[in-house]
Amino acid sequence: MASEKHFKYVILGGGVAAGYAAREFGKQGVQPGELAIISKESVAPYERPALSKGYLFPQTLACRSTLNVCLPSVQADAARLPGFHTCVGSGGEKLLPEWYTEKGIELILSMEIVKADLASKTLTSADGATFTYETLLIATGSSTIKLTDFGVQGAESNNILYLREIDDADKLVAAMQAKKDGKAVVVGGGYIGLELSAALKINNFDVTMVYPEPWCMPRLFTAGIAHFYEGYYASKGINIVKGTVASGFDADANGDVSVVKLKDGRVLDADIVIVGVGGRPLTGLFKGQVEEEKGGLKTDTFFETSVAGVYAIGDVATFPMKLYDEPRRVEHVDHARKSAEQAVKAIKAKESGESVAEYDYLPYFYSRSFDVAWQFYGDNVGETVLFGDNDPAAAKPKFGTYWVKDGKVIGVFLEGGSADENQAIAKVARAQPPVDDVEALGKEGLDFATKI
Repeated sequence: MASEKHFKYVILGGGVAAGYAAREFGKQGVQPGELAIISKESVAPYERPALSKGYLFPQTLACRSTLNVCLPSVQADAARLPGFHTCVGSGGEKLLPEWYTEKGIELILSMEIVKADLASKTLTSADGATFTYETLLIATGSSTIKLTDFGVQGAESNNILYLREIDDADKLVAAMQAKKDGKAVVVGGGYIGLELSAALKINNFDVTMVYPEPWCMPRLFTAGIAHFYEGYYASKGINIVKGTVASGFDADANGDVSVVKLKDGRVLDADIVIVGVGGRPLTGLFKGQVEEEKGGLKTDTFFETSVAGVYAIGDVATFPMKLYDEPRRVEHVDHARKSAEQAVKAIKAKESGESVAEYDYLPYFYSRSFDVAWQFYGDNVGETVLFGDNDPAAAKPKFGTYWVKDGKVIGVFLEGGSADENQAIAKVARAQPPVDDVEALGKEGLDFATKI
């Protein structure tokens, strides 16, 4: 007979949001046996951004002198668990599996939930186990969009890879070792495309990026911003093919991908293909049971959904963005961390008859690749003002963009900023200072932000 367990609190999902929610429960006070995390992954929550950054640092050959044999070994600075368990990504304590044990928090790993009945407060796993709860935190995150979803010819070939979880990263590392110094094609020009193209190039692969848009990262970058990164990547030897998509793949006798066919007729040789064309919030378990909005589960400012006692955090939550007075859904690690903390504080406050402040989130995005690093705060709508030198050949690049709407600066992007300068652009995006002369703003550049 299938087992049944009851918990006061259940966190469904084992990603970043789950780890930060668990830490907040630990801070707020949770009794042994009250809280469980149910995750289909086999490891405790970890900082997902590490997978597209440090996890793919080059490997070196370590020679055993007695045998004169060289074997692959991970460099000391390559990210591996337990080094990036939550909550190290924000400078906090690393929550190893033992931490959960010490707190009396049950980690239920390698467990896929296939049914959620919110009315009876019951979760059912693929193997028939059931879990009941009093309060549920939905932290299921997103799944990668795959080319097989669209029936792309040959998309099931070996070494056509995606990156979302640590298992994906392990497959990618194995493929990189097997196809050492080979040809890699990266499909997609967003976060994953840019970061993994850099990682592959650092690992001495011949890299080609393919994306349909007129420039990379179009959801955030302007043409002026993209001009720098496309030029910079080209200077590193990365070939960029814009305005087309992968329409099919050929494989060799072993089933390994060998050719990428583009819609415009071009053909690219490939030993590895990495696809980064977006994700979908994992909300399917709750269809028809909870109110939805803008592709996510609609919540209030405390991340409680339309069903009492059911909270949604991270990628799956569509919440009231106080700063812009409209509902938003945000896919980013910073929001995953902060929404988790907000929800747990609200849960515990409600139990004690207290209240917590409304969630007042400032959108924040960042990336690092090669020797460049950028940060963005605020909203990227309105007129844009480029400042600084966006020449890809600049020795120490530093440039940025302001977004101006209704006479106010509401968003700022900065490449190459110091810690103080990045803090300054965050303050500007939060304060939304007025701008009388857009042309003068461009000339003043970063000085405008540092004076706020």
